Amino acid sequence: MPLDPARPGWLRSRLASGWTLGALCAAALLLLPSLVVLASLAAPPSENWAHLASTVMPAYVANTLKLMALVAIMTGIVGVGTAWLTVTTRFPLHTVASWALVLPLATPAYIVAYVYTDLLAFAGPVQSALRGVTGWEAGDYYFPPVRSLPGAALMLSLVLYPYVYLLARVSFQRQSAALFDAARNLGARPWRAFTRVALPCARPAIAGGIALALMETISDFGVVDYFAVPTLTTGIFRTWFSLGDPVSAAQISAWLFIFAIALVFLEIAGRRGHFANPLSRDMASQPKKLKGIAAAAALLACALPVLLGFVVPAAVLVRYALIEGDPLLGRNFLDFAWNSIFVATIAAFLATTLALLLSYGERLHPTRFNRLSIRLATLGYALPGAMIAIGILTLSTSIDRIFGDFAEARLGVSPGLILTGSIAGLVFAYVARFLTAAYNATHSGLEKVHPTLDAAARILGAGPRRVLAAIHVPLMRGALASAALIVFIDVLKELPATLLLRPFNFETLATRTYRLASDERLAEASTAALMIVILGLLPAILLSFSASKGGTPAELPGSPAEK
Repeated sequence: MPLDPARPGWLRSRLASGWTLGALCAAALLLLPSLVVLASLAAPPSENWAHLASTVMPAYVANTLKLMALVAIMTGIVGVGTAWLTVTTRFPLHTVASWALVLPLATPAYIVAYVYTDLLAFAGPVQSALRGVTGWEAGDYYFPPVRSLPGAALMLSLVLYPYVYLLARVSFQRQSAALFDAARNLGARPWRAFTRVALPCARPAIAGGIALALMETISDFGVVDYFAVPTLTTGIFRTWFSLGDPVSAAQISAWLFIFAIALVFLEIAGRRGHFANPLSRDMASQPKKLKGIAAAAALLACALPVLLGFVVPAAVLVRYALIEGDPLLGRNFLDFAWNSIFVATIAAFLATTLALLLSYGERLHPTRFNRLSIRLATLGYALPGAMIAIGILTLSTSIDRIFGDFAEARLGVSPGLILTGSIAGLVFAYVARFLTAAYNATHSGLEKVHPTLDAAARILGAGPRRVLAAIHVPLMRGALASAALIVFIDVLKELPATLLLRPFNFETLATRTYRLASDERLAEASTAALMIVILGLLPAILLSFSASKGGTPAELPGSPAEK
């Protein structure tokens, strides 16, 4: 039956289609950097690429895989173990531990690496105290080097295990006690019941948390660069800055992109055919109250990750900041902080707005094509910041070159670089990278608005735009605020994209920390690093209380459980 333009339903359908078209255009724009990087694989290999492929690329790939394997093991053990303890047992300070275990998310991994390198170095306080107590001299004992691949994995795991902890804790809380009790009644010991019943039920959530940790691992630059561990991410920077070969750097980025996408699809394939806890939670689980040595061991197991991942780094930074601190503390330091807050605010606003557009477009037309397009557009969190930066640099330089040639030929003037090295390119990278965090929060908030409200408003003649403004946005204020806050803090901590795309002489808190710490001036870098940690506490505390109350961490960036 042909559509009748005179029918109101036809007009509303057209308006909804237009809204969805806008969402798809935004998704396509965000995909451009990734497509540009992938297109570099079709470019003819340069002499540098042949040299890289035969010399350092095997080491880059091998070290990246080793780092991922170690981080997966460490975050899995710590995250799952602490989640199980806080859900199924009660011990002294249990309530404090349940929310404090999320606090290491507030500390960027590269700051933790700087702190522990200083603490554990030969001339640092730990080894100096060890020699003072034992009377040993240099060469009399062996101390594991922190600046190594296992050391880098440990630093990353200390701040990434909360991803696993949050999702595993929610999964354990939602499991029916009948499943575990049935296994116990059939004679299974607690460990066997845990490994055969509780752990398989929580497998999708655990896999999602580990996938998030691995996405952060392959995109890390600060830790692996400071520890001199050659990975694909460090290879991008070395090829770009040392060899001056953007094409080869883009080709390395393409392989990093393939790693990230393979990780996403492996996680999805691993969950296919597995159903987590088909029974509802028909009875409340009864936590076991621990006493004596068991209670002390549980408290220690939950306290150590918090102490090592948050308390110790924060305490060291506070001490350094009070003793010495940044020599530019004052007007110049305020400029660094303002630069960080300025770009983070713009990126948070744009990302939240785009996330709302994508979520509402999917709600209006939940077709398979729309869902696939939005899923691709929100893959940014799985993509390394360096890779997105390479794609944006390639795009911006091409546009500047075309516009410059046109202006010189038609107007006789050379405008120079307009997009390359601009704040606009930097903000675009932030939005493409962290849109996933904003989308998950807004999508979760939008799902809580019952469809009957939409239907009632549409019957009364309201169009899609009015429904969104008058109904959805007021009901989603908390979700939108969470989305903006998470993106804001993520932007403050982002390092690789900022280093590659920032305008000349544009310093942020992250780049200031990196530059001073790379010069072995940790005491001076402590002020900027401490500021990042303090600001990062805001979303970490929100997630902590959500986890302690048994809520779903919907703001968790890129969470497969939320997709």
